[in-house]
Amino acid sequence: MKTHLLQILFLSFSTILFAQNPNDNSASRIKSVIDSSKADNMVLKQSFEVNVPLDSLWNAYITKIGWESWAVPIAEVDFKINGTIKTNYNKLGKVGDESTITLHIINYIPKRMLTLQAELTKNFPEFMKEDEKDLFNMILFEEISPSKTKVISYGMGYKKNEKYMSLMNFFIQGNEQSYLNLISYLETGKPSIKY
Repeated sequence: MKTHLLQILFLSFSTILFAQNPNDNSASRIKSVIDSSKADNMVLKQSFEVNVPLDSLWNAYITKIGWESWAVPIAEVDFKINGTIKTNYNKLGKVGDESTITLHIINYIPKRMLTLQAELTKNFPEFMKEDEKDLFNMILFEEISPSKTKVISYGMGYKKNEKYMSLMNFFIQGNEQSYLNLISYLETGKPSIKY
């Protein structure tokens, strides 16, 4: 449960060993880079391309059906500035129970950019809760062609210290798996894993 909460919190953070299919090169589709050039902060940049139109990718991020198709079994989306995306990894749970994850929609430009901020629950480390107001995820969407879209995701606000560095691999792995699930859902109609 704690793992899933952290994964969805930073839907932009994620080098899992993909042993499911040795001929599957899907892991190479996602690029993850930690930029620690700022004195006190780190930015986690992750990018990938999907062989679908921009509308399909955008809808996967802004609709209940989209979230429930690739990320979580239960979602409730109030898509607007100052709206929320509430999710639950527990398929027997419900939105509003203690395992609900709430992402606040800070702002967006339709089909171009989406900024999210997570509401940290008791399942997150205390040091992250102290920094909650500084933690954001900015997701950029770029149409490469009518049938190909690029996503660049920036996880921002991480402090440059040992505690956060120890979490970076976890974020990278979790988010890369989530992105592969999204890619699989969009390109084949089936997520790579079911919750």
